[in-house]
Amino acid sequence: MNLDYGMKMTQDQKLVLTYNMQQSIKLLQMSMHDLREYIDNEYSENPILEIHESEKMPDNTNSQDKYDYKKLIKELESNNYKNETDNNYVNKENDVSPWNYIEKTKSLNEYLQEQLIEINMDPYTVAISKYIIESLDHKGYLEISTNEISNELNISEEKVQQALDVVQDLEPYGIGARNIKECLMIQASKLNILDDTMEKIIFNHLEDIADNKYKIVGETINISPREAQKYGDLIKKLEPKPSRGFYTGEEVSYIIPDAEIKKVENEYFILMNESVLPRLMINKAYKEVLKKDADTQTTTYVKEKIDKAMFLIKSIEQRKNTLYNVLKCLLDKQRDFFEKGYEYIKPLTLKEVAEIIGMHESTVSRAIKDKYVLTSYGTIKIKKLFSSSVSLNNEEDMTTDKIKCEIKKIIEQEDKEKPLSDQIISSMLCEHNINISRRTVAKYREELGIKSSSKRKRII
Repeated sequence: MNLDYGMKMTQDQKLVLTYNMQQSIKLLQMSMHDLREYIDNEYSENPILEIHESEKMPDNTNSQDKYDYKKLIKELESNNYKNETDNNYVNKENDVSPWNYIEKTKSLNEYLQEQLIEINMDPYTVAISKYIIESLDHKGYLEISTNEISNELNISEEKVQQALDVVQDLEPYGIGARNIKECLMIQASKLNILDDTMEKIIFNHLEDIADNKYKIVGETINISPREAQKYGDLIKKLEPKPSRGFYTGEEVSYIIPDAEIKKVENEYFILMNESVLPRLMINKAYKEVLKKDADTQTTTYVKEKIDKAMFLIKSIEQRKNTLYNVLKCLLDKQRDFFEKGYEYIKPLTLKEVAEIIGMHESTVSRAIKDKYVLTSYGTIKIKKLFSSSVSLNNEEDMTTDKIKCEIKKIIEQEDKEKPLSDQIISSMLCEHNINISRRTVAKYREELGIKSSSKRKRII
């Protein structure tokens, strides 16, 4: 073996990204929410920057501190308020301006506490009820036992149960339940659909109902499969998560659209969202420093900070212009979507848009990353307007969204007693020149939230 050790000179090309280029790319792909956080962080570190808010955005979070209900319960107990009704009972929290409620997401906690105010009940029970409400999880369930609460508050379990009965009587029905069975029982009772048969099914056959095993349910409790199905239909209409629709504190990310595409008469306009980001300016006082001794350490520091501030302002403007150009192209290419809806989204690639607006494909990809646009069909991810396609026989390409619509239509029209398998659906699509496999049909069906054929079976 001949090992040749020596020095060789080679020439190759490498792309070296400068710090500014890296920052520009980073800013381009940030969501509106992340960009706002980034600007706030830069402002705190760069004394050269000035922020001018165009408009104070309403606070979408519940900023009120939780009141110490444990302390209140002890106070009420010591003052012998247990059996007295006090219609002048005042909420202990600070007065809040009505303007704070504009566009504010109402929390489940707030909604429940509002209902307590309207109930003619002694302050002692109200305080315990509020403590229970504060103990609910994000689904609206009470995961700790009445015994644990009685030990925490040093009161009788009977008093806790009385307060829990009050909470479970509030809307939305099912709130304060200890588990899904109790949640469904409460709802069925409130809706006057609870009987012995319903109770047996809820306690013993929820999994069978979920799997449409009506024959097993019927045989077990001596009713016909058709009757079991009727009960199953009623149960499936109940809400297993009573907190749904309310802010519960679980939401950690916020969708802020970068723009709105709005139709005025017969013309569409792209309105960039200017309200979230502040207007950035250079502090004039620091400019005077540069006019003095340009060799001092101070002026070097100031110049560096001014350069960073100027670059940030320029990059934000460039980000906005890039996104505007992409949206302008999408508005033109996906006009049918804005007019008629999702079914009319056409196949469109990043490369096509990049070529039209004269940018690199990777730039377009970064520009739409985690970005949303408000349309007449709601706030959607911009990426949704780029749809992959499936080639058809002797026809133009079809988007995956349109194929999903075709699958949905087929399932809606199927015989409910004999639901179509994914293989049969695949064959039916093939007859219409849409060649996709059984596995792809199953994938699209699941993405549509449609159950398998065995779970769609109905008894008519």
